[in-house]
Amino acid sequence: MSKVITTDVTTSSAAVITIENIYLLIGLVVMFLVVRTLQDKNHPKRLTTALFWLLFGSSFLFGDVSIALLGKANTYLWVGVSVVLIALLAGLKLISMGSYQPLTEQQQTQSASRLGNKLFVPALMIPVITVLLTVSFDGIAIGDYYLLDQRHLTLASLTVACVSALLIGWKITGGNPIEAVTESRRLLDSIGWAAILPQMLAMLGGVFIVAQTGDAIKELVTLFIAPDNRFMLVVLYCVGMALFTMVMGNAFAAFPVMTAGIAMPFLIEGHGASAAPLVAIGMYSGYCGTLMTPMAANFNIIPAALLDLKDKYHVIKVQIPTALILLTVNIFLMYMVVFND
Repeated sequence: MSKVITTDVTTSSAAVITIENIYLLIGLVVMFLVVRTLQDKNHPKRLTTALFWLLFGSSFLFGDVSIALLGKANTYLWVGVSVVLIALLAGLKLISMGSYQPLTEQQQTQSASRLGNKLFVPALMIPVITVLLTVSFDGIAIGDYYLLDQRHLTLASLTVACVSALLIGWKITGGNPIEAVTESRRLLDSIGWAAILPQMLAMLGGVFIVAQTGDAIKELVTLFIAPDNRFMLVVLYCVGMALFTMVMGNAFAAFPVMTAGIAMPFLIEGHGASAAPLVAIGMYSGYCGTLMTPMAANFNIIPAALLDLKDKYHVIKVQIPTALILLTVNIFLMYMVVFND
């Protein structure tokens, strides 16, 4: 094993674990879930639920093949149509929970007593292994092949970490791969369409960037706020980050739009704000919006589903006071610390 030094690692070097391999693995797992759904004769919406996951998984499994056979334009059209169909299936409530035979409360208690705190080991190993591999395998290669995809090192490390945690889980519980994938289907069924919402919102963020939404926001700001009104610009940036995050469900998607529209032209260039603390507090303001929106499904809706809460918005309702307090603190913190004068 050697540390390879190159100026073009991210574009030209092959890897053992590539982003294409990762997408293929995701596609295979989702297709297994499709098959299991079709085999579930007691599923109330078996066909439409299977179609939902088939459309989602097919882009991972057949994306490269489609580009090679149909070309990029036709592949993009196919993926776009798939996204619309996925939204229709979810919006028309044509996906639902399958039929399962859950463990009794006594069986759950016995299993928890037998395994104890060892149950937490696989979950804890995921972040630990991800960080270790991301730090240690940057530029590590065997011959001409990097071990992990250098263009997507964190994602490749996360994949290895998840597979490792799965193997550790099998060892601890005495289960098998089929049980693991079957439980994955039950988990996805309980979450439903919200499981893929983060990916959909990330794509929507890309659309806003291409559409130059940041420039449009800049023009709107000049209509309502004087460029020399520093405090109102700070308020608009922080509140805008929170509100746009509530719409997008993702602060990372809101960040480039609001930063390009407000932070860069008005606060950094216009008022000489220090960029690093400004954008850090701006992202923190976006996270305040994350606490208050169902669009951030992986934070707010999925936990409610996993905990079987009667009110699926209960998590959001509890978090709103904290979010508003933090947002207010962020506004005054930004106004006091990021400017050099």
